[in-house]
Amino acid sequence: MSSTELAADIVDGVGVVSLNRPHRHNAVTDVLFEALSTTVRRYLDDPAVGCLLLRGEGASFCSGRDTAELGHRAGGEDDFTFVRAHQRLRLDMLDATKPIVAAVQGAALGGGFEMALAADIRIIADNAVFGLPEVELGLVPDTGGTQILPALIGPARAKYLVLSGARIDAATAYAWGLAEELVPVDMLETRAMQLCRLLATRPALAMSMGKMLVNQSTAGAIRTGIGQELLAQTALFGSADYQRIKQRATGARQEGH
Repeated sequence: MSSTELAADIVDGVGVVSLNRPHRHNAVTDVLFEALSTTVRRYLDDPAVGCLLLRGEGASFCSGRDTAELGHRAGGEDDFTFVRAHQRLRLDMLDATKPIVAAVQGAALGGGFEMALAADIRIIADNAVFGLPEVELGLVPDTGGTQILPALIGPARAKYLVLSGARIDAATAYAWGLAEELVPVDMLETRAMQLCRLLATRPALAMSMGKMLVNQSTAGAIRTGIGQELLAQTALFGSADYQRIKQRATGARQEGH
């Protein structure tokens, strides 16, 4: 299956899902999010798929929400409903019985970083850059970033990223425990598919139970925390800080035209 903003195929039992907006560093639009949600859920339910691979076309994995649509609600949803829909995809990934691998190159920012965090295994290229820039907009990460991150790298480093909006390079991310493998950028696709093909051949029931058992150590706390992210972000969308920053950004875009 392919579309303008997302491409997907099953290769040797691996559901390969590719974000396909390289000209925008695979920034997520409403259209891309709907295609991604539909495809990921379909592959998670497909008995022909033993493992999912998330990747991005072009220079970057995913630079997060497309700023041209930031705060935009195409369906007229309230902020609570909008954020919750995005959280549900992350929770479906965490709850999935199949392993999910993220192959990350270039920018993995904001929601793109959180998408990678929701995968079970991350293989990153040596040019990868990670960051949570939401604080610059008067917001917080809202699809698991404040919850999954401390489970991987500890609370102090998680606070550093969430509160400062700082970017870290691939070597730092690997040293902190954000990735299981660090490879040269030209080897990323080969290595990611090699691992996914292996995982796709493992006994499905044992894989499902193994993932579930490992998740038990943090699952309850992460789910509770994601619910708190939802409430916090809904409130922040109405804050004076966010409204002021949004108006300034809108004015800058209009001047650019």
